[in-house]
Amino acid sequence: MPPPKAKKLSRPKAITKSVAAKNGKQTNHQNDRAAKPAPSTPPPPKAQLMAFERAIGLLHKRNFREAKELFEKARQGPSREIASNAALQIRICEQRLTAPAPEPQSAEEHYNYAIALMNLRDLEPARRYLTAALQMDSRADHVHYAMGICLALSGDASGAYDSLRRAIELQPRNRMVARQDSDLDGIANQPRFSRLLYPERGQ
Repeated sequence: MPPPKAKKLSRPKAITKSVAAKNGKQTNHQNDRAAKPAPSTPPPPKAQLMAFERAIGLLHKRNFREAKELFEKARQGPSREIASNAALQIRICEQRLTAPAPEPQSAEEHYNYAIALMNLRDLEPARRYLTAALQMDSRADHVHYAMGICLALSGDASGAYDSLRRAIELQPRNRMVARQDSDLDGIANQPRFSRLLYPERGQ
């Protein structure tokens, strides 16, 4: 004789409806959350990012003063990440700018330090170091060339011409270098510079 079947229990309808309603609310709430993604951090403004990237480029060129100015602008932007990185870079620039001046000994050391100052557009002390280098080695064509660039950036077109002419006399390939040097753009179109850089045009 088979055992009697167990009586099937049924959940009260009221409870079933209550649970279903509760589950329905949870499902709808989950759908709402899925439909509305969590807000993300807005991207930094283009101006702030551009200022930071330009400052990094200047920093790599050891142009600490101008880099610091651009990092200051980047630090004012709304992106906290860029502002924090900019603040760190500002401290680096300040350390480099306040470092004690070296005491170069050889003509090449004077030249190298002058180039670093020219990159910072600190032209007057750069000229002094180049002058000292030329006193030690008057036939260093690269030093004469650097002096020409330094004087050109300082607005001394006459002195720049004399230095570049001497650099080319000592090493003719400096003429080709000067033709492509953007630091000479302000004076390259003057007649005497044109004759110096492009002598073939006068023939």
